[in-house]
Amino acid sequence: MSAVQSLLSVAGQRISGQNVRTQNVMAASAIANVVKSSLGPIGLDKMLVDDIGDVTITNDGATILSLLEVEHPAAKVLVDLAQLQDKEVGDGTTSVVIIAAELLKNADELVQNKIHPTSIISGYRLACKEAVKYIQENLCLSVDDLGKDSIINAAKTSLSSKLIGS
Repeated sequence: MSAVQSLLSVAGQRISGQNVRTQNVMAASAIANVVKSSLGPIGLDKMLVDDIGDVTITNDGATILSLLEVEHPAAKVLVDLAQLQDKEVGDGTTSVVIIAAELLKNADELVQNKIHPTSIISGYRLACKEAVKYIQENLCLSVDDLGKDSIINAAKTSLSSKLIGS
């Protein structure tokens, strides 16, 4: 082995292929399943107990995921995604994790059907553009059309979020 190869080698074993993809999807699904039942206005609370016995009861996806000890690399990516969502927006962490896990599940099925990953990514990007276009054309309303009461209610909802509310 040359000196350059020995400097660049990493102890361990490299695994690739369908088994690794499936394991990654399963890890992402497991993380999504942990927070899935806490979603929505009637979501269930989770009771988490840490190593020293401290108990936390919450239905906040970001809190649940921050208290989990995740070791799988793909699962860690979802936890990081949730933390970034919480930091940037302050809400929607559970939804982001569930959607990302479902997209990964669907992508894994497409790869098993011999569709190349770059084609899947291109399809997801196109779907995102079409979804944004649909929202802008069909779901957006002018502020003038809403009326003062609706605007005040929207502002109250935004101001009572966990990001600004405290």
